[in-house]
Amino acid sequence: MSLFDRIMAAADVKRVMVSRAEALPGRDATMPIPAEHAVLGHPLRGGAAADGTYAAGGLGTWPSPLHTIVLAGGCFWGVEEIFWQVPGVYTTAVGYAGGYTPNPTYEEVCTARTGHTEATLVVFDPTQVSVDELLALFFTTHDPTQEMRQGNDVGTQYRSAIYTATAADAQTAEAAAERFAPVLAAAGYGPITTEIGELTGVGDGRFYYAEPMHQQYLHHNPHGYRCHAATGLTFPAAD
Repeated sequence: MSLFDRIMAAADVKRVMVSRAEALPGRDATMPIPAEHAVLGHPLRGGAAADGTYAAGGLGTWPSPLHTIVLAGGCFWGVEEIFWQVPGVYTTAVGYAGGYTPNPTYEEVCTARTGHTEATLVVFDPTQVSVDELLALFFTTHDPTQEMRQGNDVGTQYRSAIYTATAADAQTAEAAAERFAPVLAAAGYGPITTEIGELTGVGDGRFYYAEPMHQQYLHHNPHGYRCHAATGLTFPAAD
């Protein structure tokens, strides 16, 4: 087998979702992260409940009227940079979601044996920016039809996903995907593969913060890596 064939075979393996039984065991300790966002100056982590756990699938509690959503569209460095610039966004943080391994490390996620995708927590004020507006930006800044990859980044950790703190927001995300699907199809793209679900905090329904070095990475490293295979299409307005 040639070197190219070996590289392609390894990439194909990483596009297969690991089973819960075969996932890495992880750990109980949560990831230590900076207290504040390096650009926005607001906290990265929401408040804990009385028992020390973090509500809403690991997202914590935030002062009213702040709201949360978790978005995955390829390398989380670039996704976070896009959303921290949106007026009405209070804070952002990168982490891992949609998998099985508790409190995974970046190295573990890269093995494709945790089930997680690289994800960005977006905490926003819905009186200034709506869920629909954030979803429109999400769907038009990456290619939601690329299954288990984004551009040159291949593997389950780069899959497209939307994870919400409420069932109502999950329904809003489903409706947004349904609106965008015909636009993609008309342009010759395949079906949307974006994974949509609610972060319940039970089992695999959690968001785990990534290491400090990944938080606001492109602020600290402005010439760092960005990879998003955007389609260039316009998201349709809601009826």
